[in-house]
Amino acid sequence: MKPIAYVLIGFFVLLQYPLWFGSGGALAYWRLQQDIDARQEENARLQERNRALQAEVVNLKSGLDAIEERARAELGMVKRDETFYQVVTNPGK
Repeated sequence: MKPIAYVLIGFFVLLQYPLWFGSGGALAYWRLQQDIDARQEENARLQERNRALQAEVVNLKSGLDAIEERARAELGMVKRDETFYQVVTNPGK
């Protein structure tokens, strides 16, 4: 009776191997699920960035205030009849 039990256990192990370690097995499913989760996180981050960029485009198209703000901050531009003061501190003191 024992040899039959060992043979049946052997067959059971052989049948279980593809379920756990095969190409469509549990480990492959776990890896794919991790990949899906990572891509969903990346998609969420990119969608948030796209929303911010879209809001900036709308803001730049709708009014001159946003354009003026960018020109002042990024290009250092000043308005006509406006005085610009630059304060330089002495880093040695």
